[in-house]
Order: sequence, then C-alpha cells, then structure tokens
Amino acid sequence: MASTKYIFVTGGVSSSLGKGIIAASLAKLLQARGYRVTIQKLDPYINIDPGTLNPYEHGECYVTDDGAETDLDLGHYERFLNAPTSQANNVTTGRIYQSVIDKERRGEFLGKTVQVIPHITNEIKERIQILGKSGDYDIVITEIGGTVGDIESLPYIESIRQLKWELGKKNSLVIHLTLIPYLAAAGELKTKPTQHSVKTLMESGIMADILVCRTEHELGYDLKAKLARFCNVEQEAVIESRDASTIYDVPNLMLEEGLDAISLKKLDLPDATQPELTRWNEFLAKHKNPKSEVTIGLIGKYVELQDSYKSILEAFIHAGAENEVKVNIESIHSEHITPEVIKNKIASLDGVLVAPGFGERGIEGKIKAVQYAREHKIPFLGICLGMQMAVIEYGRNVCEFTKANSTEMDPNTPHPVIDIMEEQKSITDMGGTMRLGAWACKLAPDSIVKDVYGDEIIMERHRHRYEFNDAYRERLEKAGMKITGTNPDTGLVEIVEIEDHPWFVGVQYHPEYKSTVSNPHPLFVAFVRAAVSYAQDSTRASMA
Repeated sequence: MASTKYIFVTGGVSSSLGKGIIAASLAKLLQARGYRVTIQKLDPYINIDPGTLNPYEHGECYVTDDGAETDLDLGHYERFLNAPTSQANNVTTGRIYQSVIDKERRGEFLGKTVQVIPHITNEIKERIQILGKSGDYDIVITEIGGTVGDIESLPYIESIRQLKWELGKKNSLVIHLTLIPYLAAAGELKTKPTQHSVKTLMESGIMADILVCRTEHELGYDLKAKLARFCNVEQEAVIESRDASTIYDVPNLMLEEGLDAISLKKLDLPDATQPELTRWNEFLAKHKNPKSEVTIGLIGKYVELQDSYKSILEAFIHAGAENEVKVNIESIHSEHITPEVIKNKIASLDGVLVAPGFGERGIEGKIKAVQYAREHKIPFLGICLGMQMAVIEYGRNVCEFTKANSTEMDPNTPHPVIDIMEEQKSITDMGGTMRLGAWACKLAPDSIVKDVYGDEIIMERHRHRYEFNDAYRERLEKAGMKITGTNPDTGLVEIVEIEDHPWFVGVQYHPEYKSTVSNPHPLFVAFVRAAVSYAQDSTRASMA
C-alpha cells in the first residue's frame, strides 16, 4: 500500500453518543478484513493527560504499556482490536500547547510570532500522522473529543480541514456521529439537530463524508433520503446506529449497515474480503447465553459513576463469557460499609473485588470487606490499593499490628506495612510521576498465580506511588501471607496470597487494562471460576 489512509470521527448535537465505540467498531471490521488499523484520541481539554483528573470528572484513567495515562476510550480500542496502544494514541490540547511553548523557548520558530495557525495546527497535524508515518498501519482512525462547535475543538477541526486538503481526496474521510432525537409527543424522529450539526461542520470548511446517526428507532428509507439530501452525503453513507444491548454488538450492527464497505469505497481501498469475526461472535454467543450466574461485589468509592471502573467491568464481561457465566456486579460504596451492609450484601456474595484508588476516604470500609472475605473464605481479588488494603487488614487482624496502615493514609502510623516508594519521596508534582506502564513480575511456584498464568515471568501495567513495605515481609509471611510475585529487578512485592484460603489474591498492578475480547485476562477468568465454585458449594451446603 502506497500510503496510510486516515479516518476522522467527529461528533455533533450531544456528547456521550459513543464516538469511541463507533471508531473501535469500524476499526474492528477493517482489521477483520485484513487491514492494519489503529485508533487515536484527540482530547480538547488543557490537562496534559487524565492522570490528575478526578474519576468523577472523567471516568477511569487508562494506562498503556509504555506508561501513558490516557482517556478511557483507549481501553475500548485495545479491547476491540486486541492490540496495544501507546503515548501516540492519545493527544490532549495541554500536550500540544506544552510542546509548542517548549519549541518557542528553544528558539525553534526563529523569532516568529507563535499563533494557533500555523503553529498549533501544525503540531496537531504532526501528532495525527505519527502513527501513519511509522509504516505499521494501513489505516489510522482519529477520534476528535468533544462536540463540533465547541470552542475547545476548533484547532482540531481546522487541522483536519488542512490535513484533508494536503492528503488528497482518496486518502482521508470524515465520519460525523450525530443524534436523531425522537419526540414522543409528536411521534416523530427529528433530523433538524443533525442538519444544524453538519452545517456547523461545513462552516469550519469540512464536509462530512459519512453520517452515523444514533437513534432509538429505525430511520427508514425516506428519513435517510432526507438526511442525505440536506447534509450533502450519499444515501448509502447515512448509517443507522440503533441502541444496542451491549457495546460488543456494535461491530455486527455496523457491518449490517455497511459502514466498513462505504469507508473502503471512499478511501479507494479493496473490499473483496468479508470480515472474519468468528472469534468475536463466539464470545458474543457465550456472553448472551450463560449457563449460570454469580454475583461479585465491587468495593470502591467511585461506584456511583461506572466509568470510574470501566476496564474492571469489561474484564468481568470477558471472563464471564470465557466461563459461560453471567457475572452480576454488586457495586458497594466502601464509605458506607456497616455491619448491616456486611450482613445484607457482602455475606451473600460469590466473590469480592476491592478496587484501586487513591486517598483515605472509604479505606476502613475496604478493610472490613477484605476481612470478611478472608475470614469467610469468599474468593477475593484486590487490585492496587485493594491489594494494599489486604496487607493492612492482615497486619492488623492476624499479625496484631493494630494500627497498621499505609503512610498515604496515616504518615505517623507505627506500622507502615505500605509505604511510599523511595524514589517518590522527593517528588512534588502529581502528574505522570507514579510507577507507570508495564513492569515484569516473577511468579513463585506452587501459587495460585503461577497456575493462573502458566508462566514464570509476566508483564503487567502499574499506576501507583505506594508499595508493600519489605521491612514487614518476614513477619507477614511467617503469619501466613504468601509473597507469590516480585519484580525481578527491584524485589518489590507485586502479589500476595493467603495460605489457608481457597482463592485470595492481591496484586499491585492493574490486570483489567490487559483484558480483551480475544484474550480475557487469566486472573479475571480464574477469579470468576473460583466464584462459580464457591456459589456451587454454597448452594450444595444450603440444600444439605
């Protein structure tokens, strides 16, 4: 192939229409046809990255192998494509301006007045093309965050206008995702918001090549014809995107609508092959036809906003399908755990997952949940902060370090079983300063995790500042807490297990970031399998 083709995905009318899912679904279809595809996200906010954003603001912060703290849409990209992303796949306005200002300070603009055009737009265009110029991809899909008409998005829209002209007609296209609202009182779908959104895009010098229309009802021939006529697109390029029961239905729905075919046609690329979606559809069949179900408690302090734990929830979907079981998630706010909550909710669970996070709010509730799961032999998985809570709980209630804690929560604790990493002690900046990205972990023989992974060395992604305090290792191990995973270079503890518990695992890393449809994460698969066994044993015991 002579050159990389570019697809730009913009949004109009409303936010949260699902640009990331549409982009990921199209990428999946193109990949399934044999094309080398990647996706990137351009975010218009001025933060350098989401690393310092509150989960209530922006949902979870996703982390890549190379340590980029990114938008959660990159998680969708990886889960759909089963391919890793990187620093180059997420660009923010903050990063763009930081780069331009750094260049100005170094004198690279030779005294020129630095302006949005051409300096900011040139930087954006350069970032868009980094992946394409690598030679690794046939098609790069670029999702533009925000909504057309937002002042924050204007430099990105202008950059796309310039880039489309520079790339040439057959080397790029624009997909505009919009909303067709249904007015119940009138009993009609209304196209006017979409017409205005397309007009706004045209005022910026960009003509949409394809319209993807989110709708609760079928558009029908006449409505598609109307949209094509008023929005200057071909009727076959008006794509209906109905609400789906699961995001994993969307690639098949887009295949039925011909989104991949019309995209290839406009990019002048062959579409002779049909997408190979056998593995994808096997997953969907298992997901939609479970043979049993289990209930797992998600213990966290951001449970009101499910996007805060998006990768965990998706990992449970993948693991559930692999086990042919429906995983019901019981979200339990750790700040509100009382004896009544333990009795009425946690006691009836088939598994307990204590979620990652930062700060002291809700910590004592997490520790109570860990204690109940440990003492009642309920399958347990602690992730990052959840693993640290397991260490604190064991220190307090088994080793009798009654005031054991993390120095994150109590800098003056007499038993800092969790302490800040040595190299973090002199750092004052918050953003991008944690242990980030993929790190090696060596697994101990005769452990749960060795059986789960089947390998001696694994690579998992991290995002944290505080670590297991090695000064307490000997006393914790003597009391029955097994250290079953360590970093081979630093000796840092990565995984803990409990000797007299059937399935109790705490990991310092984030396994949820690496779970995909094609490769469900083995730790989640094993955890769900343990929950199924526990549920079956509990059922048998109650019937005895």
